[in-house]
Amino acid sequence: MSTMTVKQAALYIGASEYKLRELVRDKNIPAYRIGSKIMFRKTSLDEWIAKQEEQNCAGK
Repeated sequence: MSTMTVKQAALYIGASEYKLRELVRDKNIPAYRIGSKIMFRKTSLDEWIAKQEEQNCAGK
């Protein structure tokens, strides 16, 4: 699966659909739209997760 819906992406990253939509709205997570439908690329989410991990480790 190379693209995901909000529901699929929320399950993948372990967040609620509401929180994921909030992250998209605030432009804090990579996403794109097809009309009103929000979509995610798995590779972009993997990169975003890796960046989040690096930021958390750098804060130590």
